[in-house]
Amino acid sequence: MSLGKLRSWLFTIPLEWAVTAVMITIAVVTSVVAPAGRWQRFLYRLWGSMVLGIAGARVRVHHAERLDVNNNYVVAANHLSLMDTPLMLRSLPIEFKFLAKRELLRMPFIGWYLKRGGHLTVDRGSLRSSLESMNECARLIRERKLSVLIFPEGTRGLGELQPFKDGAAYLAIQSGVPVVPVAIRGTEDVLAAKSSEFRSASVDVIIGEPVPVAGMTLKDRGRLTAELHARVSEMLAESRAGRN
Repeated sequence: MSLGKLRSWLFTIPLEWAVTAVMITIAVVTSVVAPAGRWQRFLYRLWGSMVLGIAGARVRVHHAERLDVNNNYVVAANHLSLMDTPLMLRSLPIEFKFLAKRELLRMPFIGWYLKRGGHLTVDRGSLRSSLESMNECARLIRERKLSVLIFPEGTRGLGELQPFKDGAAYLAIQSGVPVVPVAIRGTEDVLAAKSSEFRSASVDVIIGEPVPVAGMTLKDRGRLTAELHARVSEMLAESRAGRN
């Protein structure tokens, strides 16, 4: 076993789990009197910053000004690592909900957080149930003026940008809110997919220009999905070239 992996198992992983357990417990308990708002946002951002700090991630956020805190969006980001979740909570300047698979609700701590935080879930048991839950999510986004984050690759990539599924485009078109492409770079260097070794590394979050969906129908979701993929790919290429 390498020194880095030994350090991760003896120090980083236990500390990450302890911080996560404590912060989610505080969030769940205090949600009885403060289910949403500034306090919960503070806790989630604090948790994200702590987890990233323990892991050794040095975070840089680019073009945060492109997001208006008074508007709501569907945010579509590439997915490289388990570190992407705390990264988004720490980095995005807007309050948002996650779109997660419904089976996560049964998990300790994570499930409690999703339930008490009012995050959106999708039932992937069948095509019909998936469409019904996606339409319900779109209704909530529209009526409650929620922003929602989705990883359209559907799973963590292994360094390369994977094809996008059309869930983000579907939600944006059905809810009528702009969709924002976001490029994440570097979290795979902190904690690679299917790895348990944490390493210090620089991480970049590049926020793209919001894409309006006015006038689009569900027939346009394939074209919109392709545009989102192209924009994220372009931002990643620019980041690698140092042109953020």
